[in-house]
Amino acid sequence: MSEQKLRNDQIQLGIKTNIGQISLQLVQIFLVGLTIGMTRIVIPGLAESEFGLADQAFFLLASFVVVFGLIKAIMNLLAGKLSERYGRKKILVIGWVVALPIPFILLHAPNWNWIIAATVLLGFNQGLCWSMALNSKLDLAKTSQKGLVNGINEFSGYAAVGIAGLATAYVVQDLGAREGLYYFSLIVISAGLLLAVFTIKETLPWSKLHHIDTDKTVTETAERTLKQLFSYASIQHKPLIALNQAGLVEKFTDAIVWIFFPVYFTSQGLSLVEAGAIIAIYGVVWGACQLVTGPLSDKIGRRGLIVWGMWFCGIGVVLIPLTNSVFYWSLESALIGVGMAMVYPNLGAAVGDFASAKERASLIGVYRFWRDLGYAIGALVMGLMAQMSENLLAPFWFVGIAMFLSGLWLLIWMPAKITEG
Repeated sequence: MSEQKLRNDQIQLGIKTNIGQISLQLVQIFLVGLTIGMTRIVIPGLAESEFGLADQAFFLLASFVVVFGLIKAIMNLLAGKLSERYGRKKILVIGWVVALPIPFILLHAPNWNWIIAATVLLGFNQGLCWSMALNSKLDLAKTSQKGLVNGINEFSGYAAVGIAGLATAYVVQDLGAREGLYYFSLIVISAGLLLAVFTIKETLPWSKLHHIDTDKTVTETAERTLKQLFSYASIQHKPLIALNQAGLVEKFTDAIVWIFFPVYFTSQGLSLVEAGAIIAIYGVVWGACQLVTGPLSDKIGRRGLIVWGMWFCGIGVVLIPLTNSVFYWSLESALIGVGMAMVYPNLGAAVGDFASAKERASLIGVYRFWRDLGYAIGALVMGLMAQMSENLLAPFWFVGIAMFLSGLWLLIWMPAKITEG
């Protein structure tokens, strides 16, 4: 498609110009966040009573996050290339269709293996839908708005994660775990699918306009395969390697919040709703602060925000078992949320800084592969550590140390000023 035709069709870049579609894509991200958020409090908190896990079966508890991380990582890697071939909207719709059986599995699950099966489908859903909603917004926005786009995207998604965690804790208190999760997930997934089919536009034409604008200043190079791009980002390009490892390690923080925070807080005598409220602070603060940290990185640079965010997360996680009151746990949960807000949107934006428009979706897919593989690796290591030590303290120290070292690696390998593309 020529530049003239694109211009004649009034396809223009920018958040303001495309605010309608960007808003609808934010609704998609919110629904995707609700879908994963519903599992954050209820399933770990009720694993023993509802799904037959023995007390201190920490590895089995972590297993559903291990599976989720593996599936989502693979989908993230493939989603970018698939969407470049088949279109963003089609992949988004497929992601919602795959999720349709989840409510029924949760309702009828006779044992923990069925929860693992539902988690497989959840990984497909999150990998495809979250990737497509983000890439579509990046297609619609100007190149200079990457930080802002990532910020509002992650605000919408992770505010929903926090809200869903607390909301489902209340719902299952009235309806029971199975029925509560069933009705909540059925409504959210059905809404996501219907809105994806009837309100979302295909954004590949906007992506092509980015290519045109890039081609004015960048010499055309041969198209690289996904294998070549994976190798380039994973073992050849030092700043991208640093960003990918930071993405992987920061998921250790989200994994410990997902798996062990509900168990730890309830072991300290809190109810499921009280634990959910503390964890919801993490999600809501994370989401809201990204409205500031995303666009701020466009102005002051990304490295400092990311490095200090990694360290704030590590400090917050380590402090949780060192304190013993709802007040302090709430403050520490908020600190972790602030740290994640400094890290999360800006890692993705920084990867985009090193990518040409033509390769951006694929390189972000590589980054998201490594990032969400962190769920699997972190959950596996923490599950084994907790199982072998028969207590919950070791995972907290593991995550704190890992976040500090990862931030230091990024500080050394990532340049303070990034030359775009």
